[in-house]
Amino acid sequence: MKAMRYIITRPCLQEGSLRLLKYLDATFPESGPAQFMDDRGREHAVQVDRAAGRVWGLRDLYHSGNLGVNDVLLITPLAPGRYQVEAIVKPHAAPPSPRAAEKAPEARRVVVTATPHVREVRLEQPRPAPPRETPQPEAAPAVRATLTPAAPTPETRAPLTPTPVAGAAAPARPEPRATSRSAPLPATLDGQLTELARLTGYRLSFPNPGVARLAAELGEHGYTVKLALTGDGLRSPAWKEETDYALQVTGETERPQGTPRLTREALAALIEHARLAPLSPIDLRGYWQAGNLDLESAASISELVGAHLAQRGAFSFVLLTLAAQPAHSIVNTRRLAEKLGSGVNIAELRSILETLTRAPFLALTPLPGGQYLLRADVRDLLADLAEYADGVRRRVRTPENADRPGVLA
Repeated sequence: MKAMRYIITRPCLQEGSLRLLKYLDATFPESGPAQFMDDRGREHAVQVDRAAGRVWGLRDLYHSGNLGVNDVLLITPLAPGRYQVEAIVKPHAAPPSPRAAEKAPEARRVVVTATPHVREVRLEQPRPAPPRETPQPEAAPAVRATLTPAAPTPETRAPLTPTPVAGAAAPARPEPRATSRSAPLPATLDGQLTELARLTGYRLSFPNPGVARLAAELGEHGYTVKLALTGDGLRSPAWKEETDYALQVTGETERPQGTPRLTREALAALIEHARLAPLSPIDLRGYWQAGNLDLESAASISELVGAHLAQRGAFSFVLLTLAAQPAHSIVNTRRLAEKLGSGVNIAELRSILETLTRAPFLALTPLPGGQYLLRADVRDLLADLAEYADGVRRRVRTPENADRPGVLA
């Protein structure tokens, strides 16, 4: 079932609750006790109060996750009264001044995905780029000191680490590489751009000390983005070079006239999202095209991340449920769907079962009537897959020896 995205407010933190907004009606259809399971597999007893429009009992979940205002909860129903809850911690910017708020444009939101969990696509028309012969140097600070992010995400507010859960009662989230999740954000803008390029697949270059270029080298799907890092960069010849998209790096409260912007806070958010789930230049193109990438417009990327995590969780949930069956037993799709409840819809279940019939899994053999033969014990299957993956990993050539002749068996 689709993960619902809920943004934490100050009253939520003060009361240890979340508000039952209208879009959550179907998620919490009845009042009464319920269980929230967080990213680390810990259970939290909560109380759904539809009359008051609140879910109570979240104080410990908020505290243990070190969550704050504007952080995001992804809530996935698993079964009646039981929910998987994941947290996405987002960088926080200082509130804009009243003068800046008056000039703020309408919210820009771009969601581009092919998953069944998020279907909305909303692209804002690009803002016109300023004439190259009349750049706006005064819109960005003219000193290199601006390369320090205005609102870096502290280590103590790192996103919660998903941990696989024992038992078949709920989906487990596969563990991303610890080096990606635990490392703090780079301290400089150059470092952040390097990290973004590494995580998302751009080729980063600096044609001028004040200008960065992100190139998506994807053939007919490729494009380039140039970023003005300083006021000097806006005046440089490199800024006049032709690219697909051109943005000025600013703080969240800075609003240059006539120049699309990428805020340092939004850049930090992009990096955190890319650490949680794979993001590619294809996913991000719509955001560059929208012409103004700040925290508000970048917030929808959390939906892409949530959809990815929900898909992995559904796959794990099915495997954990199949683990309750012995090897060489019959899997009935209808009965399996009943065991899974609302945690996995029938379309997802059929897709997952079909995937398990193919290499490298080969865990199921299709039979007539929507049935399958479970060919091996799930624990043995996972152990064999781990050995297979490790063997392939050891044969993958690293960049240092990629030019040496060799054969991948």
